[in-house]
Amino acid sequence: MSSLAVRKAAPAAGTTPGTAQGPPLRRRIALAPTLTLLLGAIYCLLPVAWVLIAATKSGSELFSTFTFLPGTGFADNLSDLNAYRDGVYWQWMGNSALYAGLGAVLSTAVSAISGYALAIYRFKGREAVFNVLMAGVLMPPVILAIPQYLLMAKADLADSYWSVLLPLVLSPYGVYLARIYAAAAVPADVVEAGRMDGASEWRIFTRIALPMMVPGLVTVFLFQFVAVWNNFLLPYIMLSDDEKFPITLGLFTLLEQGSNTPALYTLVITGALLAVIPLIALFLVIQRFWSLDLLSGAVKS
Repeated sequence: MSSLAVRKAAPAAGTTPGTAQGPPLRRRIALAPTLTLLLGAIYCLLPVAWVLIAATKSGSELFSTFTFLPGTGFADNLSDLNAYRDGVYWQWMGNSALYAGLGAVLSTAVSAISGYALAIYRFKGREAVFNVLMAGVLMPPVILAIPQYLLMAKADLADSYWSVLLPLVLSPYGVYLARIYAAAAVPADVVEAGRMDGASEWRIFTRIALPMMVPGLVTVFLFQFVAVWNNFLLPYIMLSDDEKFPITLGLFTLLEQGSNTPALYTLVITGALLAVIPLIALFLVIQRFWSLDLLSGAVKS
């Protein structure tokens, strides 16, 4: 009895044997998300590229050369910015570092305690408190700015560092993130085990829960630091002494003066470029911390 040989169809010309051949239409559709992300990246990075290149131009080159053609005045711009009003720019940078650094630390601490309490403890009115915080997340800051100023003026704290710091301590969005992360990262069994061992509630929070919440709190710190660093409205309302201005308000005053003195435009652009560097450095450091924390968590588990 003769056997029949089954012949397999030969692969199409120009293709590799053994590989699946998807329809061209599907491959074209798969490129759409990549192109969309690429366009979004260009949209976000184009202003950064413009600031980077414009900071290298002198006052005459800024208005007479091609937009994305580098100039020769970066060193002079840095020198002029450093000499402007005896280095008041660095005073503004220091103020921003104070507002953002201390404000983010205090806000993260308050968010950690509040989020942990809302996630772990069961008490009457807990959901009502959380709903009020959620309403605070949805409320635009401009609505609260005037009442906050009136409160600070009543307490004789207007035009002081505290008038900018105190309203930033409570971040409804930070409390929300801390609660969500505490509910997911801190097991109730671990808390109960700590209580059975005789640990106080504060010791359970600081020694057991807080280390588990660190990755989420790092996120809260980063968001709050960036929000305070870029904040303009609250310092604009609270402060009148320009030596207490943060970098955003200081550059705004320079930009206003630039309408009468065009030479100040180069100082504004150079100052804006330098103001971005701390945020980039902070993000790179925290990104490394995130990676290390996730790897250590995977090893422990």
